[in-house]
Amino acid sequence: MAQTIALVDDDRNLLTGISIALEREGFIVQTYIDGETALNGLTRNPPDLAVVDIKMPRMGGEELLTRLRKKMSIPIIFLTSKDEEVDELLGLKLGADDFVKKSGGFSMKVLIERIKVQLRKKTQIIDDSKNLISHGKLKLDPSQLECEWNGKALPDKLTTTEFLIVKELAKRPGVIKERAHLMDIAYKENTEIEDRTIDSHVKRIRKKFKKVDDKFSAIETRYGSGYRWNVS
Repeated sequence: MAQTIALVDDDRNLLTGISIALEREGFIVQTYIDGETALNGLTRNPPDLAVVDIKMPRMGGEELLTRLRKKMSIPIIFLTSKDEEVDELLGLKLGADDFVKKSGGFSMKVLIERIKVQLRKKTQIIDDSKNLISHGKLKLDPSQLECEWNGKALPDKLTTTEFLIVKELAKRPGVIKERAHLMDIAYKENTEIEDRTIDSHVKRIRKKFKKVDDKFSAIETRYGSGYRWNVS
């Protein structure tokens, strides 16, 4: 069954170009020219993945991402025309799964490959749906990308990347997982990801758990090594 990709960008020429390229790859494409229209459309007809421009009229990409994360956990890739690291770090903080820069020689091939990587991650989780993880207060349901803590669902859903990180840490409590290992689990083929990306994801994961338990401390930082799921 063909997967659906939503494109959100106020550059109509870019929308057309990406749409044609994705349709050639066998994807179904939804297009939106501003964030407000996209929010309504994506809520009614959720795609398998969304590619979102950061700077748009009638609701920018950052606000759109924040609102979508309260409703769904689909992979979201940001398109940014800036080269500044602050844009990438802010996007990760808000819950973006990946970035592709439009400036400096935009590559359609790179974008399509990044899309396929994110979709493979999502498929990996769903294929593992029979392996429910329950440890202490934690319950993970890969079939629905649902996460509960102490019987309460997280109000802000984990992204596919965040889900993979939590799943990897929780399946072997007490075992330290190095950042490089977590990057391999969460990003696989994407060799451009840096250590601080994992740190940003972990910070966001903790924030989501603390919305249901302000004393949450299950993810322990092992300085110089990585992270582990606390067994205590």
